[in-house]
Amino acid sequence: MLSWERLRVFAAVAEHGSVSAAAEQLHVTGPAISQHIRRLEREAGCKLVEPSGRGIRLTHAGRVLASSAQKMATVAAHATMDLAAVSGLIAGPLRIGAVASALRSLIPPALVTLTDRHPRLEPEVRDGEAAHLLPELHTGELDAVVIESWTHAPARIPPGTHTHILVHEQALLAVHPRHPLTHLQEVPLSSLHDLTWASCPPGSDAHQALEQLLRRHTGHDAKVRYCVADYATQIELVATGLTAALIPRMAAPTAESRIRLIPCRPAVTRTIAVATAQTNATPAVNAFVAEMARTVHSRIQCRAADPGPPVTGACGP
Repeated sequence: MLSWERLRVFAAVAEHGSVSAAAEQLHVTGPAISQHIRRLEREAGCKLVEPSGRGIRLTHAGRVLASSAQKMATVAAHATMDLAAVSGLIAGPLRIGAVASALRSLIPPALVTLTDRHPRLEPEVRDGEAAHLLPELHTGELDAVVIESWTHAPARIPPGTHTHILVHEQALLAVHPRHPLTHLQEVPLSSLHDLTWASCPPGSDAHQALEQLLRRHTGHDAKVRYCVADYATQIELVATGLTAALIPRMAAPTAESRIRLIPCRPAVTRTIAVATAQTNATPAVNAFVAEMARTVHSRIQCRAADPGPPVTGACGP
C-alpha cells in the first residue's frame, strides 16, 4: 500500500523538479524529503528517481507514478476547498498573484485588515504579469490574481475565469514641468511620437498597451528606454527630465510639483480587477475580493478628500 503522505511529497518533487524546491514548498527539510522518497520506492518496489548532475530526475516508473500523485494532490486540494466553503472558515493558505502596481499600493493594506480579522489566514503573494499568472488559477497554484487591463488593449482572460472589477480609471501623461507640452489642458495622442518613454518591462500588459497606443495614433513605435515595473520609479525618472510616462490615476502622486500630469485626447483608460477561477469561490477568496474592493474605495475617497496642489490636467481620484 502506497502512503498518501509520501505520494504528496513525491508529487511536490515532480512538480518543482528538485528536492530543495519541494522542501521549501512543503516547509520541511531536504533530508526529510529524501527519506520519504526512499520509503516510497520500497513501497512501490522500484526506483522512482535517479541522479542527474547535482540533482535528480524521475525514472520512467517515477513519471508514471507522478502523474497519479499529482492528480491525487489536486483532488485533495479541492476537498480542502470544499470543506472550507461548507464551514465558512477563512483560514489556511491564500495564494495571490499580482501586477507590480497593485502589489505596491493595494494588496498590503487589504492583507493587513484580513489577517487582523482572520489570524488563521496564511496569505502568500508574488508578482508577475497577467499572461503568466492567470493560467495558474486553473492549475490550482494560485487562488486570485490582481490584473490590469487597458481598454484599447484588453488582457486575455482564460475561459472559466471570473473577473471582479475594482476600478476603471484614466491614465495621464507624466512629463517634467519644463516640458513643452505642459501648457496643454489635454494632449492629443497624435502628438506623442517624439517622446522618450519609461514603461513596464516588455511583455507586460502596460508595455504592450503603450506600444499599441502609439502605433495606432502616431504611426510610430514607442521609444521605451527605461523599463521598470513600478510606477513610482517611473515617476522619479520623469521628475529628472529623462523621460515621459503614462501613469494611471491611482498611481499618480496627489501632492507633487516635480512632474506635470496631463489628460490625453482621446482618453486612455485601464481597469484593475481580481481574477478568480469560477470553481474556487472559497470563503478566503471571497473575503480577499471584498477587502480589495473596500481598499480601492477607501483609496479613492482619500484622494478626493485631499487632492493636493493643482497640477496640469487636474489629477483627480
